[in-house]
Amino acid sequence: MNHGFMPQGLRILYLGREAAETSSRQRADALRRLGHYVEILNPDAVMPRNRVLSQVNFRTGYRLYTGAAFRYVRERVGERNYDIVWIDGGHSMCAESVRWLKKRARFVVNMSMDDPTGPREPSKWSTLLRAIPEYDLCVVVRDFNCQELMDLGAKKVLHVMRCYDELAHARLPYSAQDEGFWGSEVVFVGTWMPERGPFMEELIRLGVPLTIYGNKWQRATSWPVIEPHWRSASATGANYVKAIQYSKIAIGMLSKGNRDLHTQRSAEIPFIGSVFCAERTREHVQMFEDGEEAVFWTSPKECAAACQALLKDPARCEKMTEAARAKVEALGLGNEAVCAQILEAVTEQMGCVR
Repeated sequence: MNHGFMPQGLRILYLGREAAETSSRQRADALRRLGHYVEILNPDAVMPRNRVLSQVNFRTGYRLYTGAAFRYVRERVGERNYDIVWIDGGHSMCAESVRWLKKRARFVVNMSMDDPTGPREPSKWSTLLRAIPEYDLCVVVRDFNCQELMDLGAKKVLHVMRCYDELAHARLPYSAQDEGFWGSEVVFVGTWMPERGPFMEELIRLGVPLTIYGNKWQRATSWPVIEPHWRSASATGANYVKAIQYSKIAIGMLSKGNRDLHTQRSAEIPFIGSVFCAERTREHVQMFEDGEEAVFWTSPKECAAACQALLKDPARCEKMTEAARAKVEALGLGNEAVCAQILEAVTEQMGCVR
């Protein structure tokens, strides 16, 4: 794939989660596939795995650990220099940390997949928001974040779409055994949230043959109704791909607290291969042709009716699945394409000449 002009062999220090199943690591690996040297450090390694302390961190903007995170990074970087420091999230990177990193690199980027200026977890992002003026570029996945970060002093903000990973979300070779275990008519893969419980309960009451994978569903007030449809806790890695690939229809839910108009599932589900059935939003209808490449709804009743109609028409499901996959590829919603878009903005800002 042609990703446009971009120098090869950039030295990138990537600060983010390193676990293989995380989108952070998938982006780091995509940068490597684009031909760059990428060194990964996870500042969260200094934080103890403790539920109480995690809640304290959320409510204080990680102020208890910003110093420790800074020392962790500084000690491991030492005197090494980089072309770019790419900070994924940055909730524990204080302004002093970013200023120091700018001495070790020509350019420092922040990429936020969350909604740091939104109402859901305002205290969690306080450290990041104070550091926003220090970054050379802020990358966001919600268009309204652009002006909000500019109002906080951001030098430049780039809006990109959320994406799938070309390798992590590639279709797996067909297996009858996997189809027997993972196969479903309609699947939802995701964590319980207060607004999701009533929605799924209503789908079940309307007769949708639903399968759910995800954490925290026992918290739902409608758990007795949902439990027979809940298969297991979160499906990750290859299991996530199988849960989508062997479903006929996959439901995409938004996070209301994060002001979502599309999510990562909006790209991953079509790429893996299932009919994408999601809430009708401005961004979804810009991405896909409703009824041809995806199916959208505004209520549980409309969602249930769409699912039931599609299940009666397997040929239409197959046609829609292939059309949606072609669309996300054409839109350039793979990690490599989006990372290349970000690097092109960086190199232009650094003064690279075509």
